[in-house]
Amino acid sequence: MCVARPLLWANAMAEGQTVVARAFERAQSGRTERDGTAFWALTAFAVVMYVVPGEWLSWAAPLRLALATAALSAALVVFRRLAQNEPIWLDGHRGALLIAFAALAAASIGWSVNPDVSRTTAFELAKLAAIYLTLVNVVTTWRRLAILCAALVLASLVTSFNVVQWWRAGEDLVEGFRARWVGVYADPNHMAMDVGLVVPLGVAFVMRRDRARWLRVACTAAVVLAVTAVVLSHSRGGFIGLCVAMAVWAWRERNKVRAAVLALAIAVGLLVFAPESFWRRAETVSRFEEDLSAMGRVWAWEVASRIGLDRPLLGVGAGGFRYAWPLYAPPEATRAYVAHNVFLDVVGELGWIGLCLFLAFAGAASGGAFRASSDETHGWLARALAASVAGYLVCALFSGYILSAHLYVLFGLAASADRLHAGAWGTVAGRAAGA
Repeated sequence: MCVARPLLWANAMAEGQTVVARAFERAQSGRTERDGTAFWALTAFAVVMYVVPGEWLSWAAPLRLALATAALSAALVVFRRLAQNEPIWLDGHRGALLIAFAALAAASIGWSVNPDVSRTTAFELAKLAAIYLTLVNVVTTWRRLAILCAALVLASLVTSFNVVQWWRAGEDLVEGFRARWVGVYADPNHMAMDVGLVVPLGVAFVMRRDRARWLRVACTAAVVLAVTAVVLSHSRGGFIGLCVAMAVWAWRERNKVRAAVLALAIAVGLLVFAPESFWRRAETVSRFEEDLSAMGRVWAWEVASRIGLDRPLLGVGAGGFRYAWPLYAPPEATRAYVAHNVFLDVVGELGWIGLCLFLAFAGAASGGAFRASSDETHGWLARALAASVAGYLVCALFSGYILSAHLYVLFGLAASADRLHAGAWGTVAGRAAGA
C-alpha cells in the first residue's frame, strides 16, 4: 500500500504534465495558424502578381486587384493584432533595415532632382515594405510557405503561356524578335527575371514524390514554359540568372544525382530548342560596342559612377536616376536609360547610405534561405528559395530595379523560411502562453 501511493501519485503527475504539454502545443498551433484570411488574401496577391488581370481584362482594371488583395491582407493583420493586443512582428534586424531604407527614400524628397517622382517612388517602396512585413507575419507554418511558393509557380503558367503565344503570333515583339507580355512583363528583361525565379521552386515540387500528382504535373508544365519564356525573351541577364539558379539548386540539393540529371535535361532542352536568334544575340556580348542595348548599360553605369562621385552619400533622390541623366551622361548618350543594375540604381538614387542599408537587408534575407536549407524536413523548399534568390540577384546585376514586387516577395519567403527553421514562431507562441 505504501508503495502503491507514490506510484499512483507519479502517474497522476505524468498525466498532468502530458495534458499541459498538449494544451501548450494547441496554443502554439492556434497562434501560428491564425491570420488565415490574411494569408489567403496574400496568396491571391501572389497570383495576381503573375496573372495581372487588370492589364488584359477590361472589367478587372478598375478593381486594382493587386492593391486590393495586398491592402486587405495587411489591414487584417493590423486589425487582429490591435484587437488581440498582440505585437506586429517586424522581423528583427531585417525588418529594421528595410524600414530604414524606405524611410531614406521618403526623406530623399527633400534633396531630389525631381521631388514629385521621389514622392511617388517612396510611396511605392513603402507599399512593398508593407507587403514584406505582412508576408513575414502571416507565413507562420511550413505548409503556408509551401502553398505560397506553389501559388507563384502555378500563376506563372499564365504569364509564360502568353509570352510564348505572343512570340508565336509575332505580336508586339521588342526589336522584332524579343518576346514579352503586358504590364511589368512588357520589358523582356524584367519578364525573364520574374518568370525565371519560379523555375527552382517548380523543380523542387516536381522532385517531391510526396506531393499530389496533379501539382507535380502542373509544376512540370510551369517549368517548361518558364524556361521557354526566358529563352524567347533573348535576355542575356535572364539566361545567366537562370543558369546560376539551377546550378545553386543542384549544388545544394541532397540527391545530387537526380538534381544533376534534371538540371542537365533543362540545359539540353535549351541547347536543342533555343531559336537561332537567341544565340546570335548572345554572341554580341563580345562586340558590345555595336549593340545599342549593351551600350545603354555602359552609359547608365557611367552615369551611376558620376552620380556616386558627385553625391556619394545620398544620391539624386528616389526615382531620380533618369531625370539626372542629362547632368551626368556622356555627350553621345542622348537617350536616358534606367540604371540596369539594382545596386547602381540604389547608389545613384540614395547614395552609399542607401546601398549599405539595401545590401544589409538583401544579405540578411538571402542568408536566411541558405540557413534554412539544412532543415531536415523542409530543407528542400528552402534550398529552392535560396536558388531563386541567387538567380534573381544575378539578374538584378543586369536589369534590376528597386520597385520590384517579385524581389520583396522573394525576400519575404526567404526570411520566413529562416524564421521557421529557427523555430521563432514557436518561441513567440511560448512567450504568449507564458504571459
